[in-house]
Amino acid sequence: MKRLFPKLLAAFAATALAVPLAFAQSSYPDHPIRVIVPFPPGGSVDPIMRIVGPKLSELLGQPFVIDNRVGANSAIGAAAVAKAAPDGYTLLFTAGSTHVILPLQMPQAGDFLKEFEPIAGVSRSSYLLAVHNSVPAKTLPEFIEYAKAHPGELNYASSGVGNLNHLSSELFNLRAGTKIVHVPYKGGAPAVQDFLAGRVQMMITNVPTLQPHVDSGTLRALAYTAPPGGSQVPTFSQYGLPELESLEPYLVLLAPADTPEPAIAKLTEAMQKVLAMPDVIKSIETQLQSPYYLTPQQLGQRLQADHARVKEVTEKAHIVLAP
Repeated sequence: MKRLFPKLLAAFAATALAVPLAFAQSSYPDHPIRVIVPFPPGGSVDPIMRIVGPKLSELLGQPFVIDNRVGANSAIGAAAVAKAAPDGYTLLFTAGSTHVILPLQMPQAGDFLKEFEPIAGVSRSSYLLAVHNSVPAKTLPEFIEYAKAHPGELNYASSGVGNLNHLSSELFNLRAGTKIVHVPYKGGAPAVQDFLAGRVQMMITNVPTLQPHVDSGTLRALAYTAPPGGSQVPTFSQYGLPELESLEPYLVLLAPADTPEPAIAKLTEAMQKVLAMPDVIKSIETQLQSPYYLTPQQLGQRLQADHARVKEVTEKAHIVLAP
C-alpha cells in the first residue's frame, strides 16, 4: 500500500498536467476572451483591436471583449494581464513600447519581456526622416555628410524626452556618426510648427504627421521605414541603416507566460488569416497604419532586439526615461 500511494499520486499529477493541454487542443476557446487594451478608446491602439476583434470572433466562435485598462503609461493594464490565469482567456493588445521602453522607464512595474507569451504582430505605422527645405542635402547620404561637416550646428525636434521620435533620432546620431542637437517640445504640434518654420532642421516621426508638408514642398523626405505608394525615396534599409526601422510604432497581441502552446497557436493562426482579409487591410489603412503580421517567434525576437537597442541608445546618449 505504501508503494501504491506514490504511484497513484504521480498518475494524478500527470493527468492534471495533461488536462490544460488537452483542453486547449480540443475545446479552446469555449467562452469569451477578454482583451485588455492599456490605452483609452480612440487614439492609435484601441481602434485596431476593434477592427480585428470581430473577425477573430467569427473564426474562433467566441466574443473578444475589449477592456480598456488605462494608467501608468500602459503598465496597469499590462500588469493585470501578466497576473491573469495563463489559460488563453485574458490577452493583452498593446503597443510594442510597453515591452520595449516601459521596462526601462518603470522597472518596478515588472519584467514584461519574461511575463508574456507573444501571439502575433498586428499593425505598424511608418516613420520618415525629413529635413526642412532650407537644408541643402537632397539625399540621406548628403545630409549625413552635411551634418558631419557642421557638428552641433543642426537641431532636431521631438515631441518629448523618451518618445519614439527622440529615441529614433538619437539612434540615427549613433549609427550615422552625426551630432545633431535635440530640441524637445511638449507634444507633437509645437514640434512640427517650429520644424515648418525652420527653427529646427530635422525630425523623425510618423508619416501622416509630416507627409502633407513633404507633398507641399516645405519639408524634404530623405528616408522612410516603409515609403507611401508612389514615393521614390529609399528606405533606411536601402541606405544601410536597417536599425532605424526598429523604432517605428507597432501593435502586438500577447498572453500571460505559460499559456498553453495550442491556445497560442490557434490565436496566431486566426490573426494571420484576419490580417490577410481585404476589408481588414482597408480598415487598418484608414487608421493610417498597415497590417504587420509576425509569428510568435518573430515577435519575441523583435521585442527583445528593440528593447536592447533602446537600452543602448539611452545609455550612450545619456537619456533618462522618466515615468
